[in-house]
Amino acid sequence: MGNIKKLAGQTIWYGIPTIAHRFLGFVLQLFLTGLLPADEYGIVTQLYAAIPFLNIIFTYGLETSFFRFVQNTDRSKLYNTLCVSMLVSTTVFTLILLAGAGEIATVLGIRGHETLILLTAGVIFFDTLATLPFAMLRQEGRPRKYAMVKVLTIISQIALSVFFLVVCPELAKRGLADWYNPAFNVGYFVLSNLLASALALVFLYKEISVFRWVFDRVLWKEVMHYSLPLLIVGFGGMINEMLSRLIFARVYPYPEEETLTQLGIFGAGYKLTVLVNIFIQAFRMGAEPFFFNQSSRENAPQTYARVMKFFVMVLGAVFLGVSLFLDLWGLIITLGSEKRYAEALGIVPILTMAAVFLGIYYNLTIWYKLTNRNMTGAYITLAGAVITIGLNFWWIPEYSYTGSSWATFICYAFMMVVSYLLGQKYYPVPYNVKRILFYLLLAALIYAGHAWLRAQHPGMLALHGAGAVGLGIYMAVILFMERDEVRSLLSRKPR
Repeated sequence: MGNIKKLAGQTIWYGIPTIAHRFLGFVLQLFLTGLLPADEYGIVTQLYAAIPFLNIIFTYGLETSFFRFVQNTDRSKLYNTLCVSMLVSTTVFTLILLAGAGEIATVLGIRGHETLILLTAGVIFFDTLATLPFAMLRQEGRPRKYAMVKVLTIISQIALSVFFLVVCPELAKRGLADWYNPAFNVGYFVLSNLLASALALVFLYKEISVFRWVFDRVLWKEVMHYSLPLLIVGFGGMINEMLSRLIFARVYPYPEEETLTQLGIFGAGYKLTVLVNIFIQAFRMGAEPFFFNQSSRENAPQTYARVMKFFVMVLGAVFLGVSLFLDLWGLIITLGSEKRYAEALGIVPILTMAAVFLGIYYNLTIWYKLTNRNMTGAYITLAGAVITIGLNFWWIPEYSYTGSSWATFICYAFMMVVSYLLGQKYYPVPYNVKRILFYLLLAALIYAGHAWLRAQHPGMLALHGAGAVGLGIYMAVILFMERDEVRSLLSRKPR
């Protein structure tokens, strides 16, 4: 099997549980937008925008370091050393969150909801402790167990959310749940997340049971030297992705209720980029170990170039699948009574193309991971964070979430271009830049034509028919121009 086939197989094996996890999470968010008013969903958006930042701090790059060092280190010693490090640090960080719940609620703009901070600290605690057991499953090639735990966890969260937010109110009306507090509406959602995260550790019992309190200080220092720059990379990346929603309430110059409503609408629009993000995440799950394994081969740069081309081809199709059928997405997020969520549809193509740029950037980052220039990657993400912060403070007061969406677009475009230029200097890869740009431009032009047609109000049937034609044109051009590659990929003989 050729290299591209191998990566495709890994993406499927390790990506399917991620796709299922993200899709079921998407279903859960749709459930919330149909159940919660926009201002309460704004609290959820604000709270969950903080979690990825904390996850980066709590894990500090240990998952990637595990894959990197397991190639030439005793796995048991490495696993135990990293588990000891993570267990101690997670306990300390969690205690800090619990002690500072009031101050954190003030910073997030959700004063009066300190209990949500306490529950969220528990979510992060359990999620962090599951990180290395999940990494072990990936390293051992046990995708079925990985998929089972991921899917069972999110199904548990959905079931618990339905129980607390739908079943319990009915039981309370009948006098069968006197303990239920309707005013704790959002809190029950976070509590459901906490309980599901704890269940994940139960599901991972066998992986956790192999842990022994063994700590190699020399190895730990070596891992920290590699992983700490990745902490900066991850933190900067989360700033670029989440900061707009975190600072929205602090810079939007309108009353609190309207601000939370706008934030809820913004969050709902962001969720519609889920298809691109699902594919990117699935790809990264398979690509990270694949790229490290390929690095010692003579034709590694050529393999990376081919991977990038196929990656962009698929991303272009996913972008069009989202952007050409916005009305259908609008119907999905307005299934509940809150129709204002549909106002965010205009920012979806902007955010989706921004996600495409981010996916390309992730693909490009292999150069600094292989050349041990992780700090350079940190500088790139920090520069992107500066752009994100500056543009959000400038544009949110004037253009609301539309300005924030363009800030995200510009940030990811900058990071993509800079990473490519530096990568070609330190680890040259023969990317087919002209063809990649052509595919991106083709997707953008097809969307622009469809947007013009939408402005003419041709009717839903004609609009969706034109969307199907546009997607078909893109796929036809791809299949024609890449006919030899596709034929090679589908053939049984490796290339």
